[in-house]
Amino acid sequence: MYQLYYFPLNASMAPHFMLEELKVDFELIAVDRKSNAQKSADYLALNPAGRIPTLVDNGFAIFESPAICVHLAESHPSSNLIPKIGDKNRALFFQWLMYLTNTVQAELMIYFYPQKHTTGASNAEYIIEAQESRITEMFELLDRELENKDFLIGNSISACDYFLFMLAVWADEFKKPPLSFSNLSRYLRKLAQRDAIINVCKKENLSLTDYQ
Repeated sequence: MYQLYYFPLNASMAPHFMLEELKVDFELIAVDRKSNAQKSADYLALNPAGRIPTLVDNGFAIFESPAICVHLAESHPSSNLIPKIGDKNRALFFQWLMYLTNTVQAELMIYFYPQKHTTGASNAEYIIEAQESRITEMFELLDRELENKDFLIGNSISACDYFLFMLAVWADEFKKPPLSFSNLSRYLRKLAQRDAIINVCKKENLSLTDYQ
């Protein structure tokens, strides 16, 4: 059995989608960010970075959301959540996963926590404005990529799709949110019909009304 240390709507959401998609036995263990439980000694023993999520697989702990997604996909090869070695789509899988985590997610972190990126509190609102503009351009790129496509890579769902859905949820209050793009909106609404997403959103108390 897997144990996923999570917090609702946090970076644990993508691995949570994966676990539901795989239909494997897993235990959700809430980590209370409000009380800084991710900085507790017990949690740091599993994840020295003190961040969420952490996955424990038969006593083996792994952190960083994309790494967990890749580990789950490769541990269950029949799921086809990652292209097989030798498939050219495998390179595209890592290309897009790296783009989503190293670019889109990284820029979203600056958007949500601008105070960590300036020594002057008065600059925070300008950082937020600039970041929203930058990230919107990234969603424009993804929207173009998704033209006439149901999935980001190939003809079946992959970990990248679940990762992108998570990031789109985070940006849903932008002036131009992901659902305002034609291709991205169609793609996200179709993903929102999957049992894995429906089940996770129920557990994490996220309404999918906007995706219907």
